[in-house]
Amino acid sequence: MRTVLVTGPGGAGRTTLAAATALAGARRGARALLLTTESSAPETVLGVPLGADAPTPIAPGLHARRIDPGDRFRQEFLAFQERAGAALDLLGAAPLDEDELTELPGCEDFALLHALRAEHASDDWDLVVVDMPSAAETVRLLALPAQVRRYLRRLLPPERQAARALRPVLAQLAGVPMPAQKLYDAAERWESELAAVQRAIDDPGTSVRLVTDAGPVAAATLRGIRAGLALHGRRTDGVVVNRLLPTGSADPFLAALSGSQQSALKVLREEFCDVPVHEVPHLGRDPQGVGALDELLDGGAGEIAGSAPAEGPDRDPWTVEDRLATDGILVWRVPLPGAERRGLGLVRRGDEIVVTVGRFRRIRTLPSALRRCTVSGAGLRDGVLDIRFTPDPGLWPKSD
Repeated sequence: MRTVLVTGPGGAGRTTLAAATALAGARRGARALLLTTESSAPETVLGVPLGADAPTPIAPGLHARRIDPGDRFRQEFLAFQERAGAALDLLGAAPLDEDELTELPGCEDFALLHALRAEHASDDWDLVVVDMPSAAETVRLLALPAQVRRYLRRLLPPERQAARALRPVLAQLAGVPMPAQKLYDAAERWESELAAVQRAIDDPGTSVRLVTDAGPVAAATLRGIRAGLALHGRRTDGVVVNRLLPTGSADPFLAALSGSQQSALKVLREEFCDVPVHEVPHLGRDPQGVGALDELLDGGAGEIAGSAPAEGPDRDPWTVEDRLATDGILVWRVPLPGAERRGLGLVRRGDEIVVTVGRFRRIRTLPSALRRCTVSGAGLRDGVLDIRFTPDPGLWPKSD
């Protein structure tokens, strides 16, 4: 199954292009689903009211579903309240009713990830297109499962569960109560859910498609976003430049505006020379309804929206290069297309390394061989960060 995550700067038309992507897939015979958390924009673009309980038929082969974060929040909160009923009774707490629950900030992110996991595990679709939040938020959202799993492993290490039979003894020896089994059970449920989400995101059939306008800062904006996506191992399969005006207009104003767009388009093609950069014409109005989306497809967006590049390699893009024989070092190679030296940060903390690219950060555990080394330098060249490691004589096995 192909999963295309469509994102871009706010106002660039990502909802329209996400809908066009799904429609193009359906027109080519795929069973396509459009997922969105937006309440009104997708309904305007598709021309059909969307339900949250089940996918809504839009066109032959195409369905769309609006994710309701409030409903997801209420389900999870009520389930937690039921599990914690005994403890709440001891505290004298009055349970909350479903009709008085209002979702909290951040619930939309978890609802979207849950829906992505559920649809990825389904056999109902050949193509799932997700209308993602704005680009910077999407980077953080896709990094969320790995980050939360790391926190869980640090706070509640799984290996400590093996000692649960000894907890009463350990509690007496330590003089403090040990964590209750229910806490570990909850952590295990969270880990299972997050791991399933992570598999959907890491699947080689999942990629990110960037939508932008042809403005003067488009290339600089997408450069930082692409670097943030690459930092977390996310693959960018293409850039869609939206709402391009026709060239050669006799009107001086339109000619100047079109010329500015063409200049920006040239910069984008140079910046993203290794991925497809596609053009979508301006219809002269905001597309509304399947008929207007078909106009986009007929006008040249069909190949753009329906493109499905070959699936990427199912492996970690961070690779270790052995240069011990020639240079006496190991090199951890980190692909970071779009990264710039001035926004790059690198810190080692024990067996972990912290890499910062602009406003994005990732913490990785070192491979076992690199834990016995010291960081001896780093360099960014041609979109790849090379982190050099020198074996620590006190830890590295000595050769005969």
